Amino acid sequence: MRKPCCEKKKTNKGAWSKQEDEKLTQYIQKHGEGSWRSIPLAAGLHRCGKSCRLRWVNYLRPDLKRGNFGEDEEDLIIKLHALLGNRWSLIAGRLPGRTDNEVKNYWNTHLKRKLIQMGVDPNNHRIGHNFGNTKSFGSRINTNDQPSENSHSDDPLLDSTSEPESNTSCSALPDLNLDLTIGLPISLGY
Repeated sequence: MRKPCCEKKKTNKGAWSKQEDEKLTQYIQKHGEGSWRSIPLAAGLHRCGKSCRLRWVNYLRPDLKRGNFGEDEEDLIIKLHALLGNRWSLIAGRLPGRTDNEVKNYWNTHLKRKLIQMGVDPNNHRIGHNFGNTKSFGSRINTNDQPSENSHSDDPLLDSTSEPESNTSCSALPDLNLDLTIGLPISLGY
């Protein structure tokens, strides 16, 4: 088993100082990202490698985008969430300059509420009003203890007595058809 990176050493915890930020930034700009466990010692920092990695990835990288999310970014997050679910790093990979943590936080604080106000279940992106219903959002479910003769007892989606939803189109909703392929990154010969 690997030993902890900051095992009983005197490492700083909590807020980063400007001097620590400058040391980490200068070291990474000069030497590049390498073994995060060795960077703190090499850069002259009294931090653990994980702390340095998170500070760099979430705050110090020069290509990070700051500020509010645009409407096009919101639409893309909603579309990608419909396809990928809570795979925040994959979603953030399609948004240049945004981190997975930032995208996840924005989803949980803004976009989830926005979808609910629009009448869309944020978990499965279906239109309806039964958000508490875990079996099938927007479907009619047989509430009797006895299943009807034409229905499958446990699966409301296979229930022949349920009628199709009358009007599931909403002009305020983004088009959720997104052609997305996920594959291995292309080697650039580095």
